[in-house]
Amino acid sequence: MRKITIIGAGQSGLQLGIGLLDHGYDVTIVSNRTGQQIREGRVMSSQCMFGTSLAHERNLGLDFWDADCPPVEGISFTVPNGAGGKAFSWASRLDAPARSVDQRVKMPAWLEEFEQRGGKVELREAGLADLEDYARESDLVIVAAGKGEIAGLFERDAERSVFDAPQRALALTYVTGMAPRGEYSTVSFNMLPGIGEYFTFPALTTTGPCDIMVFEGVPGGPLDSWKGITSPEEHLAHSLEIVRSYLPWEAERLDGVRLTDPNGILAGRFPPTVRKPVGQLPSGAVILGLADVVVLNDPITGQGSNNASKCAASYLSSILEHGEHPFDRAFMQETFERYWDYAQYVATWTNALLGAPPEHVLKLLGTAAVSPRIARRFTNGFDDPRDFFHWFMDPASAENYLAAVSA
Repeated sequence: MRKITIIGAGQSGLQLGIGLLDHGYDVTIVSNRTGQQIREGRVMSSQCMFGTSLAHERNLGLDFWDADCPPVEGISFTVPNGAGGKAFSWASRLDAPARSVDQRVKMPAWLEEFEQRGGKVELREAGLADLEDYARESDLVIVAAGKGEIAGLFERDAERSVFDAPQRALALTYVTGMAPRGEYSTVSFNMLPGIGEYFTFPALTTTGPCDIMVFEGVPGGPLDSWKGITSPEEHLAHSLEIVRSYLPWEAERLDGVRLTDPNGILAGRFPPTVRKPVGQLPSGAVILGLADVVVLNDPITGQGSNNASKCAASYLSSILEHGEHPFDRAFMQETFERYWDYAQYVATWTNALLGAPPEHVLKLLGTAAVSPRIARRFTNGFDDPRDFFHWFMDPASAENYLAAVSA
């Protein structure tokens, strides 16, 4: 039986670990927190997962919350006109509903499931010495989380990384009491050109159904304003102030909202980064990076947890197909490149949306207000962003598509 050790008990590490257990592998997951500590800790992400990613969970029997988690049935898109109104606004349904389950709910349950299926969990903050031990004891070591010296093992890929600094100031606010959007639930996305973005959607958290408010502020702009906020109450008050100042139609939904819990807030920033997937330990042993460790996107497109699920599924296929061959550097590089064949499109699309929207993008999004065909295609692109490269990402393709739609 081949032995695999995974550092990190998040979406990708646990999904991959459980998938490997189901195929007879001896799997150990190393976590720096117990399930209870995760549940009682601060929120980690907004994690809106679309149809394909949810299917990967379902295939492993990990869809525990379909009956309890409110669905995200579509995407709505609004651009203000700068005078308190809307330049345009539209909504369209997803072909398959999305869902957002707070990682504080999901990961403790998955950790328990992992152990019930025969996996071993070690509790420690893994360092270099630990990785050396795991590399000696295991056929393959995969790193799905890590800071400091572990993170430093994976070199930034300068050719594939567009940015070397954060492109947004980020904040999350988990609330209850938000009024429903209307006919059906959506990711209610609002673009504020030159300022940032605000979107919100229903989710399931430790206290039950909720809504997640996501703020993306252009650095140095008015939404880059979370420094100095020290209490949950201040965080909520500032969230409400931003929405009321810039998005009055969204503010109408916020009367009576309150935090889900004192840990239902987060603020920070990071540069979108692609790293080289193979890390080398001082002994010369090699280890493989997984998901956010090797491809870290800005949350503007909501792809983080989706990428984690898809990366875990891709790596699982590569490992199973590799059979009894050595898990050497060539295998690790090829495993990543197979995932990168998909992830490069997500990264390119996400990075493009961090810049000022070009004329052809605004034209497409504006036309979607009167063209259900365009609105539907944009909406469902969030499940598979590769489609955007046929009609959305460059002016010529956009013009051809608009002409075809008009015809």
